Amino acid sequence: MIAAFEGSLLRPGDAEYESSRTVWNAMVDRRPAVIARCASTADVVAALRHGQAAGLEIGVRCGGHSFLGLPVVEDGLLIDLSRLSSVQVDPVRRRARVGGGALLGDLDVAAQRYGLATTAGNVSHTGVGGLTLGGGIGWLARQYGLTCDNVESYELVTADGVVRRVSATEHPDLFWGLRGGGGAFGVVTSFEFRLHPVGTRALCVDLHYRLEDAGTALRGWRDLFAGTPRQATPVARVTQVNGRPMATIGYVWVGDPREGLELLPSYQAVGRPVGQTVRHLSYLDLQTRSDDADRHALRRYCKGHYLRTLPDAAIDAFLADGKHPGRLTLNGGAIADVPDDATAFSHRDALIEFTTGDDWTDPDEDDARVAATRAYAAGLTPYTSGTYVNTIADADSAAIHRAYSPAKLAALQALKHTYDPTNVFTRTPLNTPGRVLSA
Repeated sequence: MIAAFEGSLLRPGDAEYESSRTVWNAMVDRRPAVIARCASTADVVAALRHGQAAGLEIGVRCGGHSFLGLPVVEDGLLIDLSRLSSVQVDPVRRRARVGGGALLGDLDVAAQRYGLATTAGNVSHTGVGGLTLGGGIGWLARQYGLTCDNVESYELVTADGVVRRVSATEHPDLFWGLRGGGGAFGVVTSFEFRLHPVGTRALCVDLHYRLEDAGTALRGWRDLFAGTPRQATPVARVTQVNGRPMATIGYVWVGDPREGLELLPSYQAVGRPVGQTVRHLSYLDLQTRSDDADRHALRRYCKGHYLRTLPDAAIDAFLADGKHPGRLTLNGGAIADVPDDATAFSHRDALIEFTTGDDWTDPDEDDARVAATRAYAAGLTPYTSGTYVNTIADADSAAIHRAYSPAKLAALQALKHTYDPTNVFTRTPLNTPGRVLSA
């Protein structure tokens, strides 16, 4: 039993234990000693104190989308925030109070009742907490900044069991670290977000090319960046269509689709596509269109890079494989408006984010699938400037040193010493065994 705990506790053998320990990446298969499904902030405090007193390693789960499955601790305590999923929207102040266990879909649905939204990721069953603490990139980022840039305040339970309100004026050092520095400093039980009047409509434009013809089109697509409105997020992809490699260039537009269509002729002019797709979507449809492809129960691996420029050689490397899905997404806009030292999030000067990943079901394919994804991503490594912490899928410190500068890692280390001196929170991107933060 956990003293003063009003949620539910699950142990091996209990009816819901197996489903509650399962996370998005099926490669993760760990068995916590106890899962504490918290019903309140007070429950989080009680569970945290119990775990420390019992000498248990502690993990914290929101949506469970970590590639490394960091929340799930073998023989440890899993603090499950899924019951803290309420979303309260104030349409007059354009604010949303969001529980630490809410999913992106919960936030999107509640805000869209008023034509409002804030930057969120592109899969609705992702947890708000994990996405935001790592930075948070989505279709609104070029207009309104990262998810973490739109946080007004946090409710945070630190390692000492104290509940703190964290904002620009209250614990500003923590406010800096929580915006992109991961969850190494406590358990966020609620977020207050700024919302924006984005309307309810979106537009997706894709022009399709044979892979061998795509180089010229991608070079032309790159040359359009300088004049691209912030409402547009240009995207290029390598995909397989009926077993044949294809490339697409296009953009996602959030807002009046008539304005978005004004960009189409310039995109059509950069090459000779074999076809095009123009989709008019609601914003909610846009935010859920990848849900099935990114569903739970698949084995997954990912690699990602930031690039400050997109030289011809990087485009060639992007198109060289053809067997693995790849994506290039334009950054800039409001992301780059925020000074780099204002938040723990890094690489605001990146022009492009590259991502590639794979999913499969057979464990015997793990090594081959991971190796092939790494090999494709390695082709772009000479042109890269860093990586996004939320795409890290390798448990080593090298990736963290690509995600943060030495100065930021030193500042995060200082925060760790101040707010978690006994290293309670080890199951975070920056502070798993063998990584760079410690007490």
